[in-house]
Amino acid sequence: MKTLPILLDMLARRLSPEGARWFDSACREIVRGVEAERFCALFSVASRYAPRGPLVPSAEELRAAQTALAGWSPERWTTLEALRVALILSRGDLGQSAAVAAIEELFRYADMGELCAAYKALAHLPQPERFVWRAGEGARSSMKAVYESACCDTPYPAAHFDAIAWRQAVIKALFVEAPLWRVGGVDRRLDAELARMALDLAEERRSAGRPVNPELWMCLGAFGGERALASLELELRSGPERGRAGAVLGLARAGAGARLAALQASETDPLVHATIVAALGGAHDSRAFAALDPNQQGAR
Repeated sequence: MKTLPILLDMLARRLSPEGARWFDSACREIVRGVEAERFCALFSVASRYAPRGPLVPSAEELRAAQTALAGWSPERWTTLEALRVALILSRGDLGQSAAVAAIEELFRYADMGELCAAYKALAHLPQPERFVWRAGEGARSSMKAVYESACCDTPYPAAHFDAIAWRQAVIKALFVEAPLWRVGGVDRRLDAELARMALDLAEERRSAGRPVNPELWMCLGAFGGERALASLELELRSGPERGRAGAVLGLARAGAGARLAALQASETDPLVHATIVAALGGAHDSRAFAALDPNQQGAR
């Protein structure tokens, strides 16, 4: 696979001598051919030989990853996850049904850490559409870590989910409070039905006296109509700081530049004002919402 050399290079710089020896031995064994049970055992025992801490790829490594597979970012992977994905990709029969069965076995018996690594691997497999049902299971998970492994920092959902599964995956991010701005393809897969679902959710949240996730406004674009504009204006009037900044981005994405220009002169909140200025300058794609993610460094 085209991403395997990237992973191997990163692992070579991060594994201990003992871990590197085990990894090399395990890969050679898998290449020669192993039964599904042994494959799962190697996948599991990998935790003894690789750090569970962050992979922390360099800027050069991130560029190489993006070149190898557009939409893939290992920025938030662990070294152990990288090793486990590399073990999967080392199989010589990935195009055959035996590999599909073995990978399904990984999912069937995986603990949380193994499950996350297995979901991260799906976009890197040949004929990845074979695993669309399995990826959909991850996208429907209420476990945030599993959802993020299936849907964030990967091109898989946008490339392979049908319209229904895609909309469900996007809305699920809001329910589990996963970072929607890290779900690739949102900007190009907006539609009227997704906008309707998002607006319904916004109304449900308000009716329950709960704040609206600022990233919800990412789901509208130009498809929400007057209902969306009214909801965005309500958020501007009464929402919290990050919610108001999200509404600014929602207005920009709806093409309401004149409204934002009028707001710029009177807005006093620093974050909201800075968001208006950036949005008027064209910064209103999904990446602009990263500044509103409380878990993102530098976000407010």
